[in-house]
Amino acid sequence: MTLTLKTLAFGYRDREIGHGVDLSLQGGEVLALLGPNGAGKTTLFKTMLGLLPVKAGKVLLDGRPLSGWSRRERALRIAYVPQAHAAPFPFTVRDLVLMGRAAHLSAFALPGAHDRAIAEAALENLGIAKLADTPSTEISGGERQLALIARALAQEARIVVMDEPTASLDYGNQMRLLTHIRRLAADGLAIVLSTHNPDHALQAADRVALLKDGELTALGATRETLTPDALKTLYGIEVVIGSVPGSDAFVCAPRPG
Repeated sequence: MTLTLKTLAFGYRDREIGHGVDLSLQGGEVLALLGPNGAGKTTLFKTMLGLLPVKAGKVLLDGRPLSGWSRRERALRIAYVPQAHAAPFPFTVRDLVLMGRAAHLSAFALPGAHDRAIAEAALENLGIAKLADTPSTEISGGERQLALIARALAQEARIVVMDEPTASLDYGNQMRLLTHIRRLAADGLAIVLSTHNPDHALQAADRVALLKDGELTALGATRETLTPDALKTLYGIEVVIGSVPGSDAFVCAPRPG
């Protein structure tokens, strides 16, 4: 399954945020989107999902315009993990995750044993099964973010769009989530995520897209594209990128002095 953007312009009714975006996401890969605050990352994601109308260009799902798919058809194929937010109702964590099964149910149908088993597996995979019966209003922001990711996994879509999924997580859960993202890609899922941390892109992404002022400044394989010059253009700071001794990992750090 593929998600393709062709010369996409995106924004709101009276304001264009970005334009000329061309990229394609394939099954089995992780694409990381980086950009400063206000670059348009969340707006781009909402347009990719059909939550905002396209201002110009195209969003194609398996070669067909996204607008030609019903909401249910989209939900069966694309899952969305929004930025962590306060829960308005005290649903239990289990029920929050179980909501990911909604697209698989007919109108007024209740989740069955199969749906519950999938939700329980998602809770286990994210390491939050112990929170299953806890109201979602009584857990931390990081735990809520893990629950939202588990909900997306329960949806069983083949494309997952994650808006800053590590933003509210402690270091341990960040690393576990990045490892889990790589595992999902190995299972054939297509994943696009936004992040402010170049190290996360270096660890988890096959490709990166750099967005500034609504335009892509670079797109390509992670280690070839995520260079000190590219990050200086993006964030306005000098950085160094190097390998970790005894490992094949690469890290990014501010340039000394």
